[in-house]
Amino acid sequence: MMNRIDQKFKTQDKILSIYFSAGFPNIDDTRIIIKELESAGVDMIEIGLPFSDPLADGPTIQESSNIAIKNGMSSQKLFNQLKNIRNETSIPLVIMGYFNPILQFGIENFCKKCKDVGIDGLIIPDLPVNVYNNRYKSIFQKYELYNMFLITPQTSEERIRYIDDISKGFIYMVSDASITGAKNKINLNQKKYFNRISKMKLKTPTIIGFGISNSKTYNTAISHSNGAIIGSAFIKFIEKNGTKKIKEFVEKFR
Repeated sequence: MMNRIDQKFKTQDKILSIYFSAGFPNIDDTRIIIKELESAGVDMIEIGLPFSDPLADGPTIQESSNIAIKNGMSSQKLFNQLKNIRNETSIPLVIMGYFNPILQFGIENFCKKCKDVGIDGLIIPDLPVNVYNNRYKSIFQKYELYNMFLITPQTSEERIRYIDDISKGFIYMVSDASITGAKNKINLNQKKYFNRISKMKLKTPTIIGFGISNSKTYNTAISHSNGAIIGSAFIKFIEKNGTKKIKEFVEKFR
Protein backbone atom coordinates (compact mmCIF):
# COMPACT_ATOMS: atom_id res chain seq x y z
CA MET A 1 0.00 0.00 0.00
CA MET A 2 1.26 3.50 -0.86
CA ASN A 3 2.41 5.53 2.15
CA ARG A 4 -0.31 7.98 3.21
CA ILE A 5 2.13 10.90 2.88
CA ASP A 6 2.76 10.05 -0.79
CA GLN A 7 -0.97 9.62 -1.36
CA LYS A 8 -1.62 13.07 0.10
CA PHE A 9 0.93 14.76 -2.16
CA LYS A 10 -0.58 12.98 -5.17
CA THR A 11 -4.10 14.22 -4.43
CA GLN A 12 -3.50 17.58 -2.71
CA ASP A 13 -1.69 20.49 -4.34
CA LYS A 14 -0.78 22.51 -1.22
CA ILE A 15 -0.49 20.76 2.15
CA LEU A 16 -1.60 22.26 5.45
CA SER A 17 0.17 20.40 8.25
CA ILE A 18 -0.40 21.12 11.94
CA TYR A 19 2.04 20.34 14.75
CA PHE A 20 1.07 19.89 18.39
CA SER A 21 2.72 18.44 21.49
CA ALA A 22 1.22 15.11 22.54
CA GLY A 23 -0.29 15.32 26.02
CA PHE A 24 -0.93 19.08 25.87
CA PRO A 25 -2.93 20.91 27.13
CA ASN A 26 -4.18 17.77 28.92
CA ILE A 27 -2.73 14.27 28.92
CA ASP A 28 -5.70 12.70 27.12
CA ASP A 29 -6.14 15.42 24.45
CA THR A 30 -3.94 13.70 21.84
CA ARG A 31 -6.66 11.64 20.15
CA ILE A 32 -9.22 14.43 20.42
CA ILE A 33 -6.89 16.89 18.68
CA ILE A 34 -6.07 14.45 15.87
CA LYS A 35 -9.74 13.81 15.14
CA GLU A 36 -10.69 17.49 15.39
CA LEU A 37 -7.88 18.49 13.02
CA GLU A 38 -8.84 15.86 10.47
CA SER A 39 -12.52 16.82 10.54
CA ALA A 40 -11.49 20.50 10.16
CA GLY A 41 -9.79 19.68 6.85
CA VAL A 42 -6.09 19.59 7.76
CA ASP A 43 -3.98 17.49 5.34
CA MET A 44 -1.33 16.10 7.69
CA ILE A 45 -0.60 16.07 11.42
CA GLU A 46 2.75 16.17 13.21
CA ILE A 47 2.56 14.80 16.71
CA GLY A 48 5.32 16.21 18.90
CA LEU A 49 6.93 13.71 21.27
CA PRO A 50 7.76 15.85 24.32
CA PHE A 51 11.41 16.03 25.37
CA SER A 52 13.02 17.87 28.29
CA ASP A 53 15.72 19.55 26.15
CA PRO A 54 14.19 20.49 22.78
CA LEU A 55 17.05 22.49 21.23
CA ALA A 56 15.31 23.61 18.02
CA ASP A 57 12.09 24.69 19.69
CA GLY A 58 11.08 28.15 20.79
CA PRO A 59 9.46 29.03 24.12
CA THR A 60 5.88 28.13 23.09
CA ILE A 61 6.68 24.55 22.04
CA GLN A 62 9.20 24.13 24.90
CA GLU A 63 6.56 25.13 27.43
CA SER A 64 3.92 22.82 25.90
CA SER A 65 6.49 20.02 25.96
CA ASN A 66 7.30 20.65 29.63
CA ILE A 67 3.61 20.68 30.56
CA ALA A 68 3.03 17.44 28.62
CA ILE A 69 5.90 15.75 30.49
CA LYS A 70 4.48 16.96 33.82
CA ASN A 71 1.12 15.58 32.69
CA GLY A 72 2.79 12.16 32.38
CA MET A 73 3.43 11.96 28.62
CA SER A 74 6.02 9.43 27.42
CA SER A 75 6.71 7.38 24.30
CA GLN A 76 4.83 4.39 25.68
CA LYS A 77 1.92 6.57 26.77
CA LEU A 78 1.70 8.04 23.26
CA PHE A 79 1.62 4.60 21.65
CA ASN A 80 -1.10 3.55 24.10
CA GLN A 81 -3.12 6.64 23.14
CA LEU A 82 -2.72 5.95 19.42
CA LYS A 83 -3.76 2.30 19.61
CA ASN A 84 -6.48 1.62 17.00
CA ILE A 85 -6.38 5.28 15.85
CA ARG A 86 -6.57 3.96 12.28
CA ASN A 87 -10.10 2.74 12.97
CA GLU A 88 -11.08 6.41 13.31
CA THR A 89 -8.76 8.38 11.01
CA SER A 90 -7.02 8.15 7.64
CA ILE A 91 -4.94 11.36 7.73
CA PRO A 92 -1.12 11.07 7.42
CA LEU A 93 0.40 11.03 10.92
CA VAL A 94 4.04 11.93 11.58
CA ILE A 95 5.83 11.82 14.93
CA MET A 96 8.33 14.65 15.43
CA GLY A 97 10.75 14.12 18.26
CA TYR A 98 14.35 14.20 19.37
CA PHE A 99 16.64 11.21 19.05
CA ASN A 100 17.36 10.63 22.73
CA PRO A 101 13.89 9.36 23.80
CA ILE A 102 13.72 7.18 20.67
CA LEU A 103 17.17 5.73 21.43
CA GLN A 104 16.14 5.07 25.05
CA PHE A 105 12.98 3.31 23.87
CA GLY A 106 15.04 1.28 21.40
CA ILE A 107 15.15 2.28 17.71
CA GLU A 108 13.66 -0.94 16.37
CA ASN A 109 11.07 -1.17 19.13
CA PHE A 110 10.04 2.44 18.48
CA CYS A 111 9.73 1.86 14.73
CA LYS A 112 7.72 -1.33 15.30
CA LYS A 113 5.31 0.51 17.61
CA CYS A 114 4.94 3.26 15.00
CA LYS A 115 3.98 0.70 12.37
CA ASP A 116 1.61 -1.07 14.78
CA VAL A 117 -0.41 2.11 15.45
CA GLY A 118 -0.27 3.44 11.88
CA ILE A 119 2.35 6.21 11.97
CA ASP A 120 3.55 7.12 8.47
CA GLY A 121 6.86 8.78 9.22
CA LEU A 122 9.20 10.48 11.65
CA ILE A 123 10.99 13.83 11.85
CA ILE A 124 14.04 13.69 14.12
CA PRO A 125 15.78 17.09 13.98
CA ASP A 126 18.97 15.99 15.76
CA LEU A 127 19.57 12.73 13.84
CA PRO A 128 22.24 13.52 11.20
CA VAL A 129 21.26 12.40 7.72
CA ASN A 130 24.46 10.38 7.13
CA VAL A 131 24.09 8.58 10.49
CA TYR A 132 20.50 7.70 9.57
CA ASN A 133 21.51 6.56 6.10
CA ASN A 134 24.40 4.38 7.28
CA ARG A 135 22.97 2.99 10.51
CA TYR A 136 19.18 3.14 10.76
CA LYS A 137 17.68 3.34 7.27
CA SER A 138 17.19 -0.42 7.00
CA ILE A 139 15.17 -0.48 10.26
CA PHE A 140 12.91 2.32 9.06
CA GLN A 141 12.39 0.55 5.74
CA LYS A 142 11.59 -2.72 7.52
CA TYR A 143 8.66 -1.00 9.27
CA GLU A 144 7.66 1.07 6.19
CA LEU A 145 8.40 4.36 7.93
CA TYR A 146 9.57 7.50 6.18
CA ASN A 147 12.16 9.70 7.87
CA MET A 148 11.95 13.36 6.88
CA PHE A 149 14.96 15.67 7.05
CA LEU A 150 15.30 19.38 7.75
CA ILE A 151 17.15 21.93 5.65
CA THR A 152 17.87 25.55 6.62
CA PRO A 153 19.08 28.66 4.78
CA GLN A 154 22.60 27.62 5.83
CA THR A 155 22.41 24.10 4.33
CA SER A 156 24.79 23.78 1.39
CA GLU A 157 23.52 22.87 -2.08
CA GLU A 158 25.59 19.67 -1.99
CA ARG A 159 23.95 18.57 1.26
CA ILE A 160 20.47 19.50 0.01
CA ARG A 161 21.07 17.35 -3.09
CA TYR A 162 22.21 14.47 -0.86
CA ILE A 163 19.10 14.82 1.35
CA ASP A 164 16.89 15.00 -1.75
CA ASP A 165 18.53 11.86 -3.11
CA ILE A 166 17.75 9.71 -0.05
CA SER A 167 14.49 11.37 1.05
CA LYS A 168 11.00 9.96 1.01
CA GLY A 169 7.81 11.81 1.88
CA PHE A 170 8.94 15.43 2.02
CA ILE A 171 11.80 17.73 2.96
CA TYR A 172 11.14 20.04 5.90
CA MET A 173 12.31 23.53 4.93
CA VAL A 174 13.11 25.46 8.10
CA SER A 175 12.13 29.02 7.13
CA ASP A 176 15.04 30.66 8.96
CA ALA A 177 18.02 29.78 11.11
CA SER A 178 16.36 30.59 14.43
CA ILE A 179 14.26 28.45 16.75
CA THR A 180 10.58 27.73 16.16
CA GLY A 181 8.00 30.38 16.96
CA ALA A 182 5.11 32.25 15.40
CA LYS A 183 6.09 35.28 13.33
CA ASN A 184 3.84 37.79 11.57
CA LYS A 185 5.64 38.07 8.24
CA ILE A 186 8.19 36.47 5.94
CA ASN A 187 11.27 38.66 5.36
CA LEU A 188 13.24 39.26 2.15
CA ASN A 189 16.07 36.87 3.07
CA GLN A 190 13.57 34.07 3.65
CA LYS A 191 11.97 34.73 0.25
CA LYS A 192 15.42 34.57 -1.40
CA TYR A 193 16.01 31.23 0.31
CA PHE A 194 12.60 29.91 -0.78
CA ASN A 195 13.34 30.97 -4.38
CA ARG A 196 16.79 29.36 -4.29
CA ILE A 197 15.32 26.01 -3.19
CA SER A 198 12.50 26.29 -5.73
CA LYS A 199 15.03 26.79 -8.56
CA MET A 200 16.86 23.61 -7.52
CA LYS A 201 13.89 21.57 -8.82
CA LEU A 202 14.16 18.91 -6.10
CA LYS A 203 12.41 15.60 -6.72
CA THR A 204 11.09 15.47 -3.14
CA PRO A 205 8.18 17.73 -2.13
CA THR A 206 9.09 20.55 0.28
CA ILE A 207 7.08 21.87 3.23
CA ILE A 208 8.01 25.12 4.98
CA GLY A 209 7.90 25.33 8.77
CA PHE A 210 9.04 27.63 11.63
CA GLY A 211 7.32 31.01 11.89
CA ILE A 212 4.12 30.25 9.94
CA SER A 213 1.40 31.82 12.06
CA ASN A 214 -1.28 33.54 9.96
CA SER A 215 -2.87 33.40 6.51
CA LYS A 216 -0.29 35.86 5.12
CA THR A 217 2.77 33.83 6.15
CA TYR A 218 0.97 30.60 5.19
CA ASN A 219 0.11 31.84 1.69
CA THR A 220 3.66 33.13 1.14
CA ALA A 221 5.07 29.76 2.22
CA ILE A 222 2.80 27.66 -0.02
CA SER A 223 3.53 29.90 -3.00
CA HIS A 224 7.17 28.77 -2.73
CA SER A 225 6.68 25.13 -1.73
CA ASN A 226 4.30 22.17 -1.58
CA GLY A 227 2.89 23.14 1.80
CA ALA A 228 3.40 24.67 5.22
CA ILE A 229 3.55 23.54 8.84
CA ILE A 230 1.95 25.51 11.67
CA GLY A 231 3.03 24.72 15.22
CA SER A 232 3.48 27.49 17.80
CA ALA A 233 0.42 29.46 16.64
CA PHE A 234 -1.77 26.36 16.99
CA ILE A 235 -0.34 25.50 20.42
CA LYS A 236 -1.08 29.04 21.64
CA PHE A 237 -4.61 28.70 20.27
CA ILE A 238 -5.42 25.44 22.07
CA GLU A 239 -3.77 26.71 25.25
CA LYS A 240 -6.22 29.61 25.21
CA ASN A 241 -9.30 27.94 23.69
CA GLY A 242 -8.92 24.23 24.48
CA THR A 243 -9.85 21.63 21.87
CA LYS A 244 -13.41 22.77 21.14
CA LYS A 245 -12.71 25.50 18.57
CA ILE A 246 -10.01 23.84 16.43
CA LYS A 247 -12.13 24.22 13.28
CA GLU A 248 -12.09 28.02 13.79
CA PHE A 249 -8.29 28.00 13.83
CA VAL A 250 -7.98 25.89 10.67
CA GLU A 251 -10.49 28.02 8.76
CA LYS A 252 -8.12 30.99 9.03
CA PHE A 253 -5.74 29.21 6.65
CA ARG A 254 -8.23 27.80 4.17
